[in-house]
Amino acid sequence: MDLLLWRHAEAVEGSPDHARELTERGQRQARRMAAWLNENRPKRLQVLCSPTVRTRQTAAAFTDDFEIVSALGPDGNVAGLLAACGWPDASGAVLVVGHQPALGRLAALLLSGSEAEWTIKKGALWWFTNRVRNGETQTVLRTALPAELL
Repeated sequence: MDLLLWRHAEAVEGSPDHARELTERGQRQARRMAAWLNENRPKRLQVLCSPTVRTRQTAAAFTDDFEIVSALGPDGNVAGLLAACGWPDASGAVLVVGHQPALGRLAALLLSGSEAEWTIKKGALWWFTNRVRNGETQTVLRTALPAELL
């Protein structure tokens, strides 16, 4: 399975939180990452998105074919993310467009074995895959790509 974690791009400050839109910079970040994804995406990619405006705008820079999942919202947690995406047993690939701190905590769990306060920058993408070697399941970080490097 491939699991891609994409933190929403930069959004305006304010309230209500769920209605915050991307800034012009955030729109550029989302378009650049979407272009990279179009060039490098895994086959059979399912896109799951938080219900907030900023995450839907981020996902829409890449595709109109995404599923809104309430468990991926700003108050989401690692257990909800894992249940939504089916890691590590689902087949194919899943792109999750979501929020801190849950995305960072999930990245920490996948790489270190325990949740920690890791940060995924706004607009950045972390791509994980899993494999079995010598009877042991391993998690592999394929890329950690901040939007600024595109």
